[in-house]
Amino acid sequence: MRKIIVGAFTSLDGIMQAPGGPHEDPVGGFEYGGWAAPYFDEAMGQAVDEMFAEPFDLLLGRKTYDIFAAHWPYAGANDPIGTLFDRITKYVATRDPNRRLDWQNSQTLGTDVVGTLRALRSEEGPNLLTQGSTDFLQTLFQNDLVDEMYVSFFPVVLGRGKRLFGEGAKPMALNLVGSRVSGSGVTVNKYVRAGDVVTGSFEFEQPTEAELERRRRLT
Repeated sequence: MRKIIVGAFTSLDGIMQAPGGPHEDPVGGFEYGGWAAPYFDEAMGQAVDEMFAEPFDLLLGRKTYDIFAAHWPYAGANDPIGTLFDRITKYVATRDPNRRLDWQNSQTLGTDVVGTLRALRSEEGPNLLTQGSTDFLQTLFQNDLVDEMYVSFFPVVLGRGKRLFGEGAKPMALNLVGSRVSGSGVTVNKYVRAGDVVTGSFEFEQPTEAELERRRRLT
């Protein structure tokens, strides 16, 4: 069975939009494109290498696919990420069933994206790794299709923009199985699914009269 793994760069307030450059995704008047670049040091490069160490295929939203297809095939034969991305399969979520995908080894997920993802996930083969694809991630979260997450938190607050988690994400518990801090202050974390959300309580076993009154005021 293949895993669906999310790879995400995010600000402290959860913004994922346009980490790589000012022209990457200025949609909605986003002004801070390229916010991740100043923090990218050797430790971050090692973290990316580790994320790409196991065999994987790419799972991309259409906008991220377009960004990648306009960049990585032209990175040159000596660029290890470019040559890797060229070689592997790229699965693309697009609302246009006739969308032409010119980058080699690319194919759409079809009209039934969730059904196709479930079928791919049940097969043997490389894991399915997302990069960027904020809009598409919401489909994964809403349909409980995420098995693991690599999330790098950058020490910056952006205020507005496309977020890692939107409305409608299915609740899930996660275990932190790896964490490091880069010299530039980025916290790189790996999470795996840990079942359902478990709740507890710090309340008194017998609530005070003040607490009971507070609860009544909530209704």
